[in-house]
Amino acid sequence: MNILLVGGGGREHAILQKLAQSPKKPVIYVLPGNGGMDDLAQCVNVGAKDIDGIVAFAESHAIDFAVVAPDDPLVLGAVDALEAKGIRCFGPRANAAIIEGSKVFSKNLMQKYGIPTASYAVFSDMDEALAYLDTAAIPTVIKADGLALGKGVILAYTRQEAKAAVRSMMEDKIFGASGSRVVIEEFLEGPEVSVLSFTDGKTIVPMVSSMDHKRAKDGDEGLNTGGMGTIAPNPYYTDAVAARCMREIFLPTVEAMRKEGRPFKGCLYFGLMITKDGPKVIEYNCRFGDPETQVVLPLLESDLLTIMEAVADERLSDVDVRFSDGSACCVVLASDGYPQKYATGFPITVDADFNAALFIAGAKRVDGQLLTAGGRVLGVTATAPTLREAVEKAYQNAAKVHFENAYCRMDIGKRALNA
Repeated sequence: MNILLVGGGGREHAILQKLAQSPKKPVIYVLPGNGGMDDLAQCVNVGAKDIDGIVAFAESHAIDFAVVAPDDPLVLGAVDALEAKGIRCFGPRANAAIIEGSKVFSKNLMQKYGIPTASYAVFSDMDEALAYLDTAAIPTVIKADGLALGKGVILAYTRQEAKAAVRSMMEDKIFGASGSRVVIEEFLEGPEVSVLSFTDGKTIVPMVSSMDHKRAKDGDEGLNTGGMGTIAPNPYYTDAVAARCMREIFLPTVEAMRKEGRPFKGCLYFGLMITKDGPKVIEYNCRFGDPETQVVLPLLESDLLTIMEAVADERLSDVDVRFSDGSACCVVLASDGYPQKYATGFPITVDADFNAALFIAGAKRVDGQLLTAGGRVLGVTATAPTLREAVEKAYQNAAKVHFENAYCRMDIGKRALNA
């Protein structure tokens, strides 16, 4: 069986490792992949947003099944283009991927179908947005409408910060066309929870919950990043909260998308906040989260390929999806200076007694040597019976990975352990 995996980061490496364990023994190609993946798959230098190139490769290499992992190709219609050639896919079509591709769409969907979320207003005129902020409740949240590499959200604690955020998006175009419309949103408070889920458009099966750590520095200080580490399961996501989310958020979202003629098939990600009034949706993503995938999939006991095929064939209800009762912790090693300026090109070495999972995100292989090639370089994931053991093991093993200017947060999992 020939499989195509689109993407090239730590999330894709985690997906690749799980697919490679399948008893179906697939031959896997990754477009474009990275230097740490070539022991499990053939990496091909075709960009994740090169839809024509992806389709041409799939046709010329008799691909039986494609997994489109990142948001950009999903929103651009990679699944539509592949399915048009008769290739089965895991991932939503473009008309469903809009649930992440447009925050305005997702907020309007939640409002229309009574799915709990923060109150909001939408603006395509900067002056109107600035005038609204003269009387809006502060703090507030400013969001660019479109995709922005997970960084298109600014928490504003003063009116001045809020107006500066609007100007940066709408006038300075720091997120390009994604900021031509903005959502100004009520500031919610409470613990955050990420829940990835498999859905075939009818059935939805939540995965193990997780907790991301977005800020660059310890104590949740510093700039927002793509994620500096994560743990699973999230202790704030109790059985009672899970039952309420299924009833008030998960099933209604799948049903709403189906009613809108946009059935969602793939991984639907729920970014939640557990407020004093109950769980509310902060955001939807149309794909596996990064680095949440790096803790969720190592706890999956069922065959990922079997699940993904069942999603594509709309028979998810027939498949047993099992996760272990253990815990996982992922510590991201980044290039110091990320998410702003940082140097790359440094050799990566790993001690012989390293005994955790290593997910490469930003690295390339040159003459057999793995070199740093990005801000988030890699993730070290450890699993254990308890969260405390998983955190300790992750940090023990992170200390066995070396490259110049390596940086990591030292408090991944601390908030969860305190809970």
